[in-house]
Amino acid sequence: MKEVMIRIKGKQVSRDAGEDEMEFVTEGKLYLRKGTVYLVYDETELSGVPGCRTRLRLRDGEIQMKRFGEGAGIGTEILFEQGKRYTGYYDTPFGPIPLEVLTNYVRSSITEEGAGGIDIDYEISLKGLMEGRNTLNITLM
Repeated sequence: MKEVMIRIKGKQVSRDAGEDEMEFVTEGKLYLRKGTVYLVYDETELSGVPGCRTRLRLRDGEIQMKRFGEGAGIGTEILFEQGKRYTGYYDTPFGPIPLEVLTNYVRSSITEEGAGGIDIDYEISLKGLMEGRNTLNITLM
């Protein structure tokens, strides 16, 4: 397991709420298990899900994001794979909401040594609450 510094930049463009951007730097852990690279970090107030831990699993052109912990309720999982649609649930204090994600672009250049980054561009729909396009850029520093 390797300790790493992570810069996370996110951008949300919603039809209703307009455009919102956030950026923060946090500590994380990078590790390899059975040939798969994992990146784990704690969310903050800036990301909107404090008390939550995010785990990214990087393998074979796909990135699985799983959030768990106090701020994540029962947990949220999303699979990003270019050109593919993922359906699941986003947990809220009021119960789970159907979630749909269409990944426009996904790239990972993270190495076992702790260098590189991740770029994801995706459309997201939380049934009845919001629809928009998001970008996520994660850089290991």
